[in-house]
Amino acid sequence: MFLPSMGNGRVQGVMLADSIADNLAELEELEQAVKPSALKGYLEDMLPYLASFAIRVLIAAIIYFIGKKIIKWVRKVLGRALERSGVDKGVRQFLDSATKITLYFILAIAVINQLGVETTSVVAVLGSAGLTLGLALQGSLSNFAGGVLILLFKPFKVGDYIIEDTHKNEGTVAEIMIFYTKLLTADNRIVVIPNGILANSSLTNVTHQKKRRVDGYVGISYDADIRQAKEVLTELLHAETAMLKEEGMSVFVDALEDSSVRLGCRFWVETGDYWDAKWRLNEQIKEAFDANQIEIPYNQLTVSVKTTEPQADSRKE
Repeated sequence: MFLPSMGNGRVQGVMLADSIADNLAELEELEQAVKPSALKGYLEDMLPYLASFAIRVLIAAIIYFIGKKIIKWVRKVLGRALERSGVDKGVRQFLDSATKITLYFILAIAVINQLGVETTSVVAVLGSAGLTLGLALQGSLSNFAGGVLILLFKPFKVGDYIIEDTHKNEGTVAEIMIFYTKLLTADNRIVVIPNGILANSSLTNVTHQKKRRVDGYVGISYDADIRQAKEVLTELLHAETAMLKEEGMSVFVDALEDSSVRLGCRFWVETGDYWDAKWRLNEQIKEAFDANQIEIPYNQLTVSVKTTEPQADSRKE
């Protein structure tokens, strides 16, 4: 009785093992069948979102490139309209800069909106950070306000030669931008000055007027003939081609200095002829005084030495 029971157990064990093996094989086949289908289903579910995002990116890129063209065209049309209306060049440059910044900001909002970002949330963030941005951009806002004041009161315009008195920067105004003004120096360098400094400090506009007065000074010896020297200076001024005859001229004794008699002369020229006329006058004065034996003295110092004889000893032995 024992042996048959043992045989039946073995048969049952073998059958159970075969069943388990079959079940594992089926599970593996099912797993292999399920995995690709799940991934495929996930991709199929994501495909509309990916396609929609790709279309959004494409449309945003198109908006950006078309917007750039439109901004360029608007700036060009605005520039021509302002030029035809006779608006100052500095005002045209300032408005062009402001228009460019404003339009590019609008374009950026449009691109962000197209990408799916809510512009209302962006505006809300900017509004909440307004105080922080205001403090951080305090200098820039001051420069912007300075640019507006420069355009309103026009202490200078593009093409004027100015000297900024605080830091002694000087040059010809090349461009008035929304935050800064560019100066072109005589040796072809660009100096960039914040508009806030130019609006809040004193400056000298050298070329604002159409004419300038040339002042020349020279010292002659006390032994020289003052009348002869004044006649020589008068002849030089009459021969000056850049002098504005209708404005007149003057030759005078300016000061009696320690080592010389200081003569002066004044006449008017067009602003553009100022430096050439001044340099030419200095050279001609030296040549004319040398030709007429009129001495231009060096600084002189007269030293008097007083000596005293030693006193005799009055003591008696």
